[in-house]
Amino acid sequence: MTSSLSIRDVKLYKASSTLKKPISDATHTLTEISFIVMRIQLENGIIGESYLLSFQYSPNAIVGALKDIIPIIKGYKANETQAVYQKLDDLAEYFGNQGILRWAQAAINIAMWDAWGKFLGQPIHKILGTHKEKVSIYGSGGWISYSIDELIEEVSNYADRGFKAVKIKVGSPKVSTDVERLRLVREAVGDKVDIMMDANQGMDLPSAMKLAREARDLNINWFEEPIHHQNFQGYEILKNQTGISLAMGEREFDSLPLRELATRNALDIWQPDILRIGGVEAWRESAALAKSFHLPVLPHYYKDYDVPLVCTISNGVGVESFDWVDPLIDNPMVVQNGYAKPHDLPGWGFSFIDDRMTEIKL
Repeated sequence: MTSSLSIRDVKLYKASSTLKKPISDATHTLTEISFIVMRIQLENGIIGESYLLSFQYSPNAIVGALKDIIPIIKGYKANETQAVYQKLDDLAEYFGNQGILRWAQAAINIAMWDAWGKFLGQPIHKILGTHKEKVSIYGSGGWISYSIDELIEEVSNYADRGFKAVKIKVGSPKVSTDVERLRLVREAVGDKVDIMMDANQGMDLPSAMKLAREARDLNINWFEEPIHHQNFQGYEILKNQTGISLAMGEREFDSLPLRELATRNALDIWQPDILRIGGVEAWRESAALAKSFHLPVLPHYYKDYDVPLVCTISNGVGVESFDWVDPLIDNPMVVQNGYAKPHDLPGWGFSFIDDRMTEIKL
């Protein structure tokens, strides 16, 4: 029976979501919304699937990293997620355990969990142990490249769909521009919708402090990645001198920055990215560390993975939502009254639609 759980084959695909024109935050311009999808097939025929958000960045590099692990992982059983993770971690040490090789580790980890859940006939959150049945979810976007009309249209649409919180990009050349955009968003969504702001590391400390102070009257819930993610002292100064709540974590490939910031009392919300941090176990380990510092977890981007995972921890407080992947999968996450529930189907509970993908030749 156990041999039927062995990984027999691996295939890679690319899928893209519609983007009418490039969008920008404080540090990047995105010209496409694309995903790399990994499918593993077990000896018993079960398919496990994962995806990563790739945009237009280094397509040959990430596909190359994924290709490199395929001959290594064949023969491992779907439930041997930790064994595979450690094997790949050992092999990656020479070129580095962080960066693009970590993404490859996570992609296979997530696909293995999907296959294992399907073999057991259970959704991931039930395998890991359910703590809550639903989780708060916020609408994300508000790109700096948006016109005012586009910005207001997006946040208003989120509010109309029942979202109770929205996040917009900041880090414009002038702080006054960010303050005005935030003010208009507050007018559009009213006092019953929370507003967060995200600078994507695109500000220096003086500008971030100025924005935090000038936006105080707008009741901003938290400030995400205001400055470079390794500027720990800067986070400490920003929090202590302005009092604003700070969120970060999406750029991290391990939990060391979480520990550093938490010991400085310079972080309020931990935001792990399941692909960057290495997959399910690494995500949960970082959440446990956050709990030891009494910090809530509100992860980055991958709602279809994060909703079930947040429902398995006691310090999970919310999930981020973009609509990009929804038209590409067969079972999009449903948001009702600002909450989302994990899928009840086995594994992660969704799959990419075949005719929305193009196979990557190996």
